[in-house]
Amino acid sequence: AFVKAGATADTSTWLRREAAFYSSVTAPFLPCFLGYEDAPDAPLIVLEDLSEAHWPPPWEAGHIERVLATLGEVARTTPPPRLRRLTDTAGEMFNGWRVIAADPEPFLSLGLCSAHWLSSNLPRLLAAEDAARGMVDGDELLHFDVRSDNLCFTADRTLLVDWNHACIGNVLVDVAAWLPSLEFEGGPPPEEVAPAASEFAALITGYFAAQAGLPNIPDAPFVRRVQREQLSTALPWTIRALRLPNPS
Repeated sequence: AFVKAGATADTSTWLRREAAFYSSVTAPFLPCFLGYEDAPDAPLIVLEDLSEAHWPPPWEAGHIERVLATLGEVARTTPPPRLRRLTDTAGEMFNGWRVIAADPEPFLSLGLCSAHWLSSNLPRLLAAEDAARGMVDGDELLHFDVRSDNLCFTADRTLLVDWNHACIGNVLVDVAAWLPSLEFEGGPPPEEVAPAASEFAALITGYFAAQAGLPNIPDAPFVRRVQREQLSTALPWTIRALRLPNPS
């Protein structure tokens, strides 16, 4: 078995949320839920051991198609009762370019573009972000944290783990959020995998752009690095999708 324990107030909250999800949903794309103990200081969740599965990268032949098919299966699954809607947090999460407009220095410190490029193209980035934020609503079940470290492959199953961010919304948001990390790990450009997801390119990129240049998180020291990695492919994706000039 694989055991997860809450180590901080945040991870304990996420673990309780994840346990509630596993208690309500059974599906082939979920690891088997074996048990849960809600200890006040360190809740525990016990899951199927997937250490023998293939955890990408590398991405092998057919893996991308399997993930897309599984996300479709997730979207068709009935969400558990009282699951939050993505629209409840979209205004807070998906306002990255507005955050950058108010304080551009953390983003500019990454060296991905000049201040002139940002000021010249910010109006179009803001408009694209606003338009995409208006399309996140839907009735599909979303994992909402699709990355290679949260998915694995067995001979006949494609599994997603870490369901603490599960919500209800537009399935294309799940796809769009996965694509920058896929390309960073050697996969094809996002528009080749799911052309329709490019509608959300500015939205996803804005989130990474507003976060990646901030100070490291003491309890999660690798988060900023991962956000910078995803931004390195997400920003060019947005530039292509909006037909912006290359940054200087």
